[in-house]
Amino acid sequence: MRRISEEKIQSLVGLSWMDWLKHTYPPEQEPVIPESIQDKLYSGNLVVAVHFDNCQDVFSFQVSPNMNPIKLNELAIRKRLTIHGKEDEEVDPADYVLQVSGRLEYVFGDHPLIQFQYIRTCVMNRTLPQLTLVECCTIKKMCEQEMIAIEAAINRKSSNLPLPLPPKKTRSVWDICNPFKIVLLKGNKLNTEENAKVHVRAGLFHGTELLCKTVVSTEISGRSDHVWNEVLEFEINVCDLPRMARLCFAVYAVMDKMKTKKSTKAMNTSKYQTIRKAGKVHYPVAWVNTMVFDYKGHLRNGELVLHSWSSFPDELEEMLNPMGTVQTNPYTENATALHIRFQEYSKQPINYPPFDKILEKAAEIARNSDNAAMAGRGGKKFYVVLKDIMERDPLSQLCENEMDLIWTLRYDCRENFPQSLPKLLLSLKWNKLEDVAQVREKTMMVGKSNLSLFGFYSNCFYVPHSSDEELSQYLLQLVQVLKYEPFLDCALSRFLLERALGNRRIGQMLFWHLRSEVHIPAVSVQFGLILEAYCRGSVAHMKVLAKQVEALNKMKTLNSLIKLNAMKQSKAKGKDAMHTCLKQNAYREALSDLQSPLNPSVILSELHVEKCRYMDSKMKPLWIVYNNKMFGGDLVGIIFKNGDDLRQDMLTLQILRLMDILWKEAGLDLRILPYGCLATGDHSGLIEAVSSSETIADIQLNSSNVAAAAAFNKDALLNWLKEYNLGEDLDRAIEEFTLSCAGYCVATYVLGIGDRHSDNIMVRKNGQLFHIDFGHILGNFKSKFGIKRERVPFILTYDFIHVIQQGKTGNTEKFGRFRQYCEEAYLILRKHGNLFITLFALMLTAGLPELTSVKDIQYLKDSLALGKSEEEALKQFKQKFDEALRESWTTKVNWMAHTVRKDYRS
Repeated sequence: MRRISEEKIQSLVGLSWMDWLKHTYPPEQEPVIPESIQDKLYSGNLVVAVHFDNCQDVFSFQVSPNMNPIKLNELAIRKRLTIHGKEDEEVDPADYVLQVSGRLEYVFGDHPLIQFQYIRTCVMNRTLPQLTLVECCTIKKMCEQEMIAIEAAINRKSSNLPLPLPPKKTRSVWDICNPFKIVLLKGNKLNTEENAKVHVRAGLFHGTELLCKTVVSTEISGRSDHVWNEVLEFEINVCDLPRMARLCFAVYAVMDKMKTKKSTKAMNTSKYQTIRKAGKVHYPVAWVNTMVFDYKGHLRNGELVLHSWSSFPDELEEMLNPMGTVQTNPYTENATALHIRFQEYSKQPINYPPFDKILEKAAEIARNSDNAAMAGRGGKKFYVVLKDIMERDPLSQLCENEMDLIWTLRYDCRENFPQSLPKLLLSLKWNKLEDVAQVREKTMMVGKSNLSLFGFYSNCFYVPHSSDEELSQYLLQLVQVLKYEPFLDCALSRFLLERALGNRRIGQMLFWHLRSEVHIPAVSVQFGLILEAYCRGSVAHMKVLAKQVEALNKMKTLNSLIKLNAMKQSKAKGKDAMHTCLKQNAYREALSDLQSPLNPSVILSELHVEKCRYMDSKMKPLWIVYNNKMFGGDLVGIIFKNGDDLRQDMLTLQILRLMDILWKEAGLDLRILPYGCLATGDHSGLIEAVSSSETIADIQLNSSNVAAAAAFNKDALLNWLKEYNLGEDLDRAIEEFTLSCAGYCVATYVLGIGDRHSDNIMVRKNGQLFHIDFGHILGNFKSKFGIKRERVPFILTYDFIHVIQQGKTGNTEKFGRFRQYCEEAYLILRKHGNLFITLFALMLTAGLPELTSVKDIQYLKDSLALGKSEEEALKQFKQKFDEALRESWTTKVNWMAHTVRKDYRS
């Protein structure tokens, strides 16, 4: 990784200003143009305002949405020269570049204007895009300043990498046909009950697949230290061990059932973690995993001390934890330690064969194999069976016969089913070297449909050249997949590092995804090294990131002060104290003139102290407001939270963003608003404050003198929209509300988003509805005294319907169109059900409170009706829609209780 960083920083030297601009401020684009955008254009044209840097000139143009930026440059320059009577003056449009006014975002390159995300958003929101024409000499100065910093960093660095060691003579693991053995020497700091006996379970896994029977040591007595000196032999030969085989251990305390009742020691007695047999109970004490081969591919030998982990997951495989990390516990002082010794099979180092030898072995097997002759000969009958298997969701279990069929017809799978690779790898016998050699004989490229390959199988394929937009969309999952990687330097970490160093926007996302979890012991070294490598290779960006870190530290300090004094002083005095603090030079300097961690294009320039406040909820989130440099733009607000894990919100908003993309690709724009959200540390992070919006609760409260009656005022929401939208604007606002309401009805149902009270649903003044606060997902609905508080599959109250029907009771046409939007949206998502399941499955290592096991993802399979026909699925959704309508009164009762509590607190 160090070499990648140094090569990248060297490659930046001498970049042209345009190439530097592409790297530093890559344009945000949306290649897919929804059909609905045509309705938002002016007679099919795009209207933009172009300002000139360092002067007051501003001109508006009505141009084709397919015009490229350089043509707009030419139009603007020509008009300015004409206005100032300089028509004969020659100016090269290529000497200028368009910048989004007030932002670090540029519109350049040979792309249609309508593809740029900023312009697209303005068109959809019916606002005028504001661009500034900047001379390229301004960009060149910025580039030169960074080049000076880069050259200084290169001069400081030593280019003397350590010389490689001379190669040793090795022996191939394929030549060792002895059974695999280890010696279990002893265990320290087991800290079990005095009357308990202890044994160790050991298993060999590839991913979650058990390669052979688990081995159990003898039971011995002892309080803290135990000595076994016992050989554990596995029913697999060394030659059949796959390259990524991992050795998993778990220490169990064995006690009589009667004695456990008297035990005072706190033991985890989850039903997934105990074995009860022969009148005894086996309790887990600790677990640890290690790789059989080291990072160089050498079979391990000699003694090894494994410091174990004490926290067990909810589900175990064969009473072991193969999905757990292969890193040992860094807190060695109190950790249980297992001492083992690997068997020595040769005086020479034993290594796994290199790739060229694997190819030779695969070719040899293919020549001698009868199965190779079956390629393309599966016949129609088998094709139908294979098609049925391949269309199942990624979590469905395959029976032995199905796996045999897939492996036998593996060539057919590759040719006819591009999405078959995950199931092909599941069907592979990883404990047979002949099969493993064959599956690696071709380079395996992975697309969106094969994302489930990431994780334990990531060493079996190469990462494709996805676009920056695609990589950004799935970066959250790819960072989680790093936790599966057994070695610090791996293909995935190198891939992410290279792409981050090539695109600063991706670099910032990767930086914060890693930094937000670097406190976790199991990944602290791994994530820390990647962070260091990125900072080494992006010296100029490191200054920007350091400024963001400083600002977040100040926010955390301020939040802690507010929490400390919240009980001692009134809200007004607390707000005044906050303002006094923000006016101090240390805070003002730290919190001003920085790029937003949520979006590097947004400049958080100057604090608007009078508008800053803290919120009433338990964690006292800070609402920090900045003046907006954009012409006529709203104030820029960010919310800092300290004490809440925002990673679940990040995941939900990422999925909402993906849903929005899929709907637009299908020609349906449901006006989803996946606002910015970023975890920046241990239970801390930032949320984008959406401007010109209010919660349903506040809208209802402001329309009624009695809190209890506010929730039942069906006219409140429509009247609020009428207040800000007149004439045709009201029709547009109601259409915006109808589309967004349909999108969120479907999205919240599919994702099982709970805790939907009137303070978690907001509406913008333009009619756009959106949901916030995703602390409960995948059907984890709130209950009290065992009674479910939320009885509807999604929120569709009568005041929503009142707006959709434009305030006219019985407007069946408008409501029928709304229902049709919902049904279309649901069927579109259902076609991509496997992708959603895969993305959630890849997040299992994140440790999110409501996504801890594969069972949690079952909700998605049920809500999308995977495994049913499209007709059956649509029928199921229609029933849920009717249920949401029928039971909407229960939602209003819940909202009334929430509104009364809110009014009482205030």
